[in-house]
This record gives sequence, structure tokens and C-alpha cells, in this order.
Amino acid sequence: MTKFRFYGMPHSLYSGKARSYLIKQHVDFEELTAGHPRYGEKIMPAIHRWIIPVLETPDGEIVQDGTDIIDWFEKRGLARHSAYPESPRQRITSLIFEMFGGEGMVRPAMHYRWNFDETNLDFIEDQFGLFAMPSAPREKRLEIIRKSTGRMRAAAVMFGVVPETIPIIEEAYEELMGELNAHFSQTPYLLGGAPTIGDYGLIASLFAHLGRDPYPAQMMKRRAPALFRWTERMNAWGADMSEFLDYPEELLPGDEIPATLKTLLKRVASDYLPEIRAFTAFTNGWLAENPDLPANAPVGGEKLVRAIGKCSFEWRGKTFDVGVMPYRFYLLQRIQDAFNALADEDRKSVSALLEETGLSEIMTLRSNRRVGRKDNIEIWEG
Repeated sequence: MTKFRFYGMPHSLYSGKARSYLIKQHVDFEELTAGHPRYGEKIMPAIHRWIIPVLETPDGEIVQDGTDIIDWFEKRGLARHSAYPESPRQRITSLIFEMFGGEGMVRPAMHYRWNFDETNLDFIEDQFGLFAMPSAPREKRLEIIRKSTGRMRAAAVMFGVVPETIPIIEEAYEELMGELNAHFSQTPYLLGGAPTIGDYGLIASLFAHLGRDPYPAQMMKRRAPALFRWTERMNAWGADMSEFLDYPEELLPGDEIPATLKTLLKRVASDYLPEIRAFTAFTNGWLAENPDLPANAPVGGEKLVRAIGKCSFEWRGKTFDVGVMPYRFYLLQRIQDAFNALADEDRKSVSALLEETGLSEIMTLRSNRRVGRKDNIEIWEG
């Protein structure tokens, strides 16, 4: 084996993050569906659950999780363009968008996939069946997939997508889409002429669900063409920014955070901080009720479930009930750890940006036990 093997699916939200990185870094890889026999023979015995994305290296090492896949290359100096900006404000900003893109945008992603059957359903059923069971006859694939879509729709409810909240979800996403479009009309990527970890976080929801499923993709093309071009750009081997004449393939100089990006940071504060706040309170209460969890205990228990319970929070005048997934603290800790590693003057500069955009609290919200990853699963650290 000379190539990397990447196990994912085009319609998988979390596959998009790692796939885009592999493409942009010019990694020699082949993509296999999780329906490939090798996944069951090689990957499942190693990671003990059905989950994507997964990377299998030429030496046989197995890495699960989009962030961990990216960091596997970064730590070995194999990145063509590092995902992590060196300048402090850009580094923290990109990490914030990694978390927001992958976790804070799941609600619109799930809503626009599962609540527009007239436009989406034929495409979704075909894609789920084709990539899960590529060798099965089409009619057999559809029969099996149609029996399992109820579970997938239930996942949308776990993220707070219910009839009472749908108008707010749509309102907020349309606002966000407009702000993203304004930003990508001015710059090819989040922070200039090269993608960062923030771009890779955002592409998760904005490609597989919102930029590929028929209904939201058409909406994005009509209302946010610059944003749609960015989703194409993030899946292109080259820079793919010819409409930006002579734009250099490098980040904005001087640790610049343009006004359009500050607007988006304010959006993270208004649309995602309430949920992080509720997650933190619930998790710390749950940990207080479970004081005897040993170090390195799996976050999801023996069944490796993602959620440890449900919490409620108020947003735009409505109550949202959502599953609490400690994996999000893994991403939140990355922001806080990067901030804590900065020199004093750099922390002051970042703090001023966070204060200006309403995100100061993101540095103080934390679980009383850190969430780590070991052997490709989330664990409670000691």
C-alpha cells in the first residue's frame, strides 16, 4: 500500500472536514466508503464502533476524527499550507470557526436535510444507499435505507430541530448565509488566500448538507453565490480563486481580522454561546453526580454514545432541548489551550477582539474535567 486510505462518504458532514484538508495538502489518498469490505475487516475491529471519517496510513496506523486526522499531518510537518495560523488573533479566530462550523451549525444542516422531502428525499435515499451498500441492487439498498431514516430524523430532534424552533433556525441560517457570502465576496478563504482550520471546520456543514443536498444547495446558489464558490474552492486541488485577481496564496498580513469576519464572530457569540453555556452547566452537574469516573473512562460509557443527557437553553425567545455531547469540549479546549499558550501581549490583543465581538466568555466556559481522545475515542481525563 502506497496511498493513504480515507474512509468517508460524500454526504457525511464530518467526512467533509478531513477530505478537504487532504485535497488541499495534495495528499495521495483513495477514498473508500464505510460500506467497503475493508472497513468491516480492518477498521471496525480497531475502533470498536461504526464511525467516519477514518484515515488508514500507509504504515497501517488508524486515525479517527477529522481534527485528529488533520493534526496527524500537521504534527509530522506534512502540510503544504498549515491549517494553523501563526499570528495570535488569526489562530484563535480560526479555532473558533472550527468548533462553530462542525458543531454550532449542525441544527440548520439537519433541518435542511430532513425537512424538505419533496426536493431532497430521492437524492438522499439514493446517496445513503449507494455509499453504505455499493454492491447491493438499487431496490434492495432503498428498502434498507428507508427503514433506517427514522433514526436519522430522530438525530435532528436531538439537535433541537422541532416544529416550534424551525422558523428561528431558518431565520438565523439565512442571516448567517448572507454574512458568509459578504465575507467570501471579499476574500477567497476565511483569513485570506489559504485555508485554515476554521475553513475546514466550516466546510463540514456547508458542503455535505447545506451545499450538496438539493434544497439548501439551490438556496445557497441563489442567495449566496460567493459562499457556494467557497464550497467548490474548498474541494479543489488548487487555490481555485481566479476571480480574485493576483490574490496571493497566503494569509492576510499583520494578523488582520477584517470587518466581515468580525461580523461572523459576533454571529458565533449570538447563535452559539447560549448553547455552550448550557452544555457547560449540564456537564459540570453531571460530573458532580458521577465523581468516581476513573481517569481515561470513555465519555460515552461502554456503548460509546455521543450524548450524556439533554439540556435546555433560551435562544431568540424559544426554548431548545438538545443532546449534550462532551466532544464539543474537546474542540473548546483547543481554543482555550491556544489562548493560554500565547505571550501576555498577544493575549491582550486576542482579548480585545473577543470583547469587541461578544466572545469573551468562550475563554471561561469549561467542563470540570477535560475531554481527551485516546485510542480513537473520547475520554474523561484524570
